[in-house]
Amino acid sequence: MRRSLKPLGYPLMVMALILAAQAPVSAAPPPHDPSPPRPWVKLCLKVKLHPRHKRIRCVFPPAPRLAPDEAARRALRTPSIDEISIPTTPSTPVGITSGPDGNVWFTENYANKIGKVTTGGVFTEYSLPNADSQPAHIVTGPDGALWFTEAFGNRIGRITTSGTITEYTVPTSGAYPWSIAVGPDDNLWFTEPDGNKIGRITTGGTITEYTVPTSGAYPLFLTAGPDGNLWFTEPLTGIVGKITTSGTVTEYSAPSGAVPLGITTGSDGDLWYTDGNGKVSSVDTSGATFTEYSLGDPNAFPWGVTLGPDDNVWFVEQSAGNVASVTTTGTVSEYALPTSVAGPLQIALASDDNLWVTEDYVDQLAVVTP
Repeated sequence: MRRSLKPLGYPLMVMALILAAQAPVSAAPPPHDPSPPRPWVKLCLKVKLHPRHKRIRCVFPPAPRLAPDEAARRALRTPSIDEISIPTTPSTPVGITSGPDGNVWFTENYANKIGKVTTGGVFTEYSLPNADSQPAHIVTGPDGALWFTEAFGNRIGRITTSGTITEYTVPTSGAYPWSIAVGPDDNLWFTEPDGNKIGRITTGGTITEYTVPTSGAYPLFLTAGPDGNLWFTEPLTGIVGKITTSGTVTEYSAPSGAVPLGITTGSDGDLWYTDGNGKVSSVDTSGATFTEYSLGDPNAFPWGVTLGPDDNVWFVEQSAGNVASVTTTGTVSEYALPTSVAGPLQIALASDDNLWVTEDYVDQLAVVTP
């Protein structure tokens, strides 16, 4: 079995998270402070405590689930879906984005690398300067470089298209920087789940942090909104937040039971987010109107989300092993990935107008042609 989640120690980790909520376990004393559980595991276990989701599996490998046979799975695939293997294994790809050079860039959380792949499938990998940095999410910056978070390294990284890497330390110790996006002010904005803050970094490397008003919110994903603000999710408090470029935070409570996760701006001007409670949902920029759409499998555990070339919102279902889309009127379509236990995490629109997906469990990228 490949070591997909290096520091977790699977059965013991589940017990530790339920009893202590934070402490990971390891078979042997680590050479440094142990890494916290990956966010998708921590939040999946939170969802699992609800009776409705007691059958959800949150660690690799997922338990067999009620699913159609392979012939039926193939019949479900209306889009064309191909998969390509990452050269390094174990790699555990997490974040993915379209680069300014027309290539697809992604993070290799376990392998401690930033990867690049042409739309034709040719890979190049760049090792990070510091061991066990656990790169998480990545985005193209306004300066033509790629910017990424180093969750365990507690740094924000920058890599040029030729592979030169620069790193900047986040002021708050143990902040676990996770998601990153370009703001309307041409700065990079990022979340600090364990620091309970939203951070901003200029292209010159100056970092400013803003505390989220609700304690223990675990701000996870963020995106630039159509209203000139940044919008982010608070999965541990069921809140969708908004922060202005000057740092003023406003929070809006999602419907009861919601676990907001990934977030993106839809073609209708609303913010769309995946909900660990087995839904995909939207909220308007006033924060007054939330709309929810249930998924076929309440234990699908939807995660990454993006706007597709067809103006639909596309997302991945991490536990169900699907890629899915939703129209702005709420019609959900779900498609099984070729590898049934793939662990899809993030999805991005690339320069070839295809959607690229990181498959965390199997060290692959999926290419979805809508």
